[in-house]
Amino acid sequence: MMRLDSQEADAPLFGDDDDDAPTAVRQKKSEIKHPLATFFHLFFRTSAILVYLLCEILSSSFIICMVTIILLLSCDFWTVKNVSGRLMVGLRWWNQVDEDGQSHWVFESRPATSRKVPTNSESQIFWLGLVVCPVLWGIFVFSTLFSFKFKWLAVVLMGVALQWANLYGYVRCKVGGKTNLRSMATNYLGSQFFKQAMAKQGP
Repeated sequence: MMRLDSQEADAPLFGDDDDDAPTAVRQKKSEIKHPLATFFHLFFRTSAILVYLLCEILSSSFIICMVTIILLLSCDFWTVKNVSGRLMVGLRWWNQVDEDGQSHWVFESRPATSRKVPTNSESQIFWLGLVVCPVLWGIFVFSTLFSFKFKWLAVVLMGVALQWANLYGYVRCKVGGKTNLRSMATNYLGSQFFKQAMAKQGP
């Protein structure tokens, strides 16, 4: 049995010690506080895409290219899930099994009182890399099918699965673990339709 949990922890998240931190106005800064995490947030996923696009130039061996891409995708999944999301935007998600054997998906965000506020630059870089790369892997799936390069299908599907998993997890963290994304999209479209209908009836 699986249950979805959403936690906006009252206790300090990720080991932050906020007891002696004054309650101050959260300022959005433009500097990059975690350059190493920011670098590796983009490095593994862009490297996997580049190796896939340039594999015929880099090596004549399909096995070497495939293993390299899979390793890069695996490193990217671990880095984004466990490191860059926590440091760059204050979000994390994971799965845990309780004593009763029930599986829980936990989506967590850093408390608003935390001193460690994500900067605008890091947040933009994080979400840009998180969204663009899964879309590219989705395009690669269709290009693989249309070009009949079926030997690459397993590789591009793994890219889609791993990167869309992180995207889905962090979107759930952002909007709230108990929020139904489908109903949220439906409500948004409904509100837009209602606004247009009211505008047409106006004077």
